[in-house]
Amino acid sequence: MNRKLSQKIAFWIFRILGWAVVGILLWILGFIVYNGIGVISLEFIFDSPRNGMLEGGIFPAIVGTFCLIIGSMIVAFPLGVMSAIYTNEYVRDGKISRFIRMMTNNLGSIPSIVFGLFGMALFVRAMSWGDSIIAGSFTLGLLVLPLVIRTTEEALRMVPDALRTGSYALGASKLQTIRYVVLPTAFPNIVTGLILSVGRVSGETAPILFTVAAFFLPRLPSSVFDQVMALPYHLYVLSTSGSNLEAQRPMAYGTALVLITLVLIINFTASLIRKYFSKKHGAV
Repeated sequence: MNRKLSQKIAFWIFRILGWAVVGILLWILGFIVYNGIGVISLEFIFDSPRNGMLEGGIFPAIVGTFCLIIGSMIVAFPLGVMSAIYTNEYVRDGKISRFIRMMTNNLGSIPSIVFGLFGMALFVRAMSWGDSIIAGSFTLGLLVLPLVIRTTEEALRMVPDALRTGSYALGASKLQTIRYVVLPTAFPNIVTGLILSVGRVSGETAPILFTVAAFFLPRLPSSVFDQVMALPYHLYVLSTSGSNLEAQRPMAYGTALVLITLVLIINFTASLIRKYFSKKHGAV
């Protein structure tokens, strides 16, 4: 077999596999849309559940999901970015940086249900926060912290060393170089980590099961110490609990469709922000 033929075969194998991934994604999305579009309405989106969650809508669960996403990002994003800056800019090589990266990788491999048990023991009980938004946000923030650190480190590594050297040559300190040169250059790629983290948080069920999620709570939260409904747990409840699962199934598919749509909207918005900062830095 000559080189050109083997190259064509490999090319078509990769192409088929790539389109297969796209096909699987479209199949899943099509299945959810087909089964869930029938219950989507303004009442379903903006009303509270009634009659054992067989009627009404999922607005409290939508609000609760957004509260947890925002809260977890407030916890994970600053801590993860600063940790990545420390390991990549201050201790680039050596035992300390290798140890931190090893511990970060180990933290990222812990199952999410273990984070839920840890959050229940520390935030819910030891710190007396109870089942609340703040307890769930801290738990989810710790869950996605390794992802934020890894993606931020990769973004910082992509910044050319020549930019740092030029900044030092102009008399800037390390902190000034990081603030005015490294971070603006890496920020578009750092946003990618934020996008991945939001997608991870929005679909987690086990951590919020132990720390914040309510089975049925048809009202909006008034403080960070309130329980909330959340779309992933609400979807789980509709699919597995209740006296009439057949009647609940369309509501479950509708909830799944809303959850996927919210994640896509958040990802699209974050992508626009990433594109904006990429153009802004390019213009500079």
